Amino acid sequence: MKIILKDGTGSIDLKFLVADFDRHSNARIYFRRNGRKIRLRAEIGTAEFLAEYHAARELTSSGAPTPPAPKSAPVRGTLRWLVCEYYQSGDFKRLDKTTQRMRRRDLDAITLLHGEKRYLLLEPRHIKALRDVKSTTPHAANNLLKMLRVFFQWAISNDHMKHNPARDVKKIKVATEGHHAWTVSEIGQFMRRHPADTKAGLAIALLLYTGVRRSDLVQLGRQLETADGGLRLVETKGRGRKRKVTELPIMPPLARVLELHRNQHLTYLTTAYGAPFTAAGFGGWFKDRCIEAGLPHCSAHGLRKAAATIAAENGATPHELMAMFGWSDLAQATHYTYDFERKQSAVGAAKRIVL
Repeated sequence: MKIILKDGTGSIDLKFLVADFDRHSNARIYFRRNGRKIRLRAEIGTAEFLAEYHAARELTSSGAPTPPAPKSAPVRGTLRWLVCEYYQSGDFKRLDKTTQRMRRRDLDAITLLHGEKRYLLLEPRHIKALRDVKSTTPHAANNLLKMLRVFFQWAISNDHMKHNPARDVKKIKVATEGHHAWTVSEIGQFMRRHPADTKAGLAIALLLYTGVRRSDLVQLGRQLETADGGLRLVETKGRGRKRKVTELPIMPPLARVLELHRNQHLTYLTTAYGAPFTAAGFGGWFKDRCIEAGLPHCSAHGLRKAAATIAAENGATPHELMAMFGWSDLAQATHYTYDFERKQSAVGAAKRIVL
């Protein structure tokens, strides 16, 4: 079956995949091999989908032992038992729903293969092997490693383990800076295609002048406006663990755009049906607007990086960047000011090269 990859790198042919449809015409993908049939539940084409595919392929390979069927009550001391304990913990339940879903997807895939093994016997080499299953998608591999570190740290803090087998496993080096940070010319190109009186024009103004994440952008609206002409919101990220209130000014350029879009809706951005966007839905919709503007390599998150870069180049301090972009780590904010200061230093040094 040919699968279109979500990271935009093309497509790949995967063996042993079959599809059928439920009564609502939703596609269900299964891995079928050697008399086994395993449903793949991750979104088709994502890194998580590929991880599930490779796990199912390993599970059904000839000669591979068939793991015992899960018991109604997992055996204490097994990895399956530890995962179930984690799911029932307050630490897990306080995570936002998106994070819960992502952790369940990874942990369930691991449990499918290794759930009946004793978790106290885990060593760094075992974690490295789990990481390397996703080595073709290094960002996904590193995210898995990060999640496992948190998972085993939870086990330690609850007296289930004495050491963290994922702590000393290194991340895979990735030669990339992540999401592309928009340039000023790209921002201008987008705005020429999508003027301020369009929904896309409103979206880019909100992204640039507030610096919020997609999950917070979709909740912005008149209900969050304050008497002194600003916005006050509770950040979505980490809301289950710690309530983090952010106050932002509505800058004059943004205020002018908002005046063009005053309507009966509370939230600034709504779908074609008048409902607020979901974070994922907005990301996909905005990506389509980028493609329309001839900027297929740009994304909503890249605008957040661009805003931080522009602010740093105009003299914003690390603490000012932390306040605007909701960062709790000074190192993340310093990254932007350091890049600019390094650039300026390089210009100064170049001027001193006189022959």
